[in-house]
Amino acid sequence: MLERLRAAADPERREKTSTYFPSRLEILGVSAPAQRAVLRPLARTLRDAPAPEVLRVARALLDTGVHEARQVAFELVGGRRDVVAGLNGKAVEVLGRGNDNWASVDSFSVCVAGPAWRDGKVGDADVLRWCGRADRWWRRTALVSTVALNMRSRGGGGDVPRTLRICHPLAGDADPMVAKGLSWALRALVSVDPTAVRGFLAAHGTRVPAVVRREVGNKLATGLKSGRKG
Repeated sequence: MLERLRAAADPERREKTSTYFPSRLEILGVSAPAQRAVLRPLARTLRDAPAPEVLRVARALLDTGVHEARQVAFELVGGRRDVVAGLNGKAVEVLGRGNDNWASVDSFSVCVAGPAWRDGKVGDADVLRWCGRADRWWRRTALVSTVALNMRSRGGGGDVPRTLRICHPLAGDADPMVAKGLSWALRALVSVDPTAVRGFLAAHGTRVPAVVRREVGNKLATGLKSGRKG
């Protein structure tokens, strides 16, 4: 598996990616489509494997310390509902150890942590605890995990109360990585309940970082993050 990822590495992409999201992980420079090309045969091989075996393979990928192997691991777990169903709060936190950049966090959140929370395998108290962590990446994880509650493409049916329960304590977080997570959480909620999002922005006012107010305001007004159509 690691050999296939290394074979797909692009030195130019590696250099750009290392600047785009600095990380202590080894970055090979493998594009998302190329990562999925590696994932597909692995997932087929493990199609009939029991959930613990799939989880063992995912953990082995995480243990490589390679960013792209981590991404493949998260998608592998997220693609098996039986694996997600066997998780709990502690197991999810173990899988998330070592996330130190927004790309890893976002993949983990939408593929693993969010679905596990949505399906009741991770409790609200767990996610609220992440909100209070000193580690910026766990705070971002809490916010981006709400995407799985609200985006249909991620299996969400909409959950305003739980989403806002996570957004409220982080509304004034000035860390740019956390603020961008809040923006995504609120923009995903716009399609479910735009009135609730407007109410959130009104309630917190200028405590909400400017980038969040701009991006979410654009989404409410035009349906686009950038606010530009055409």
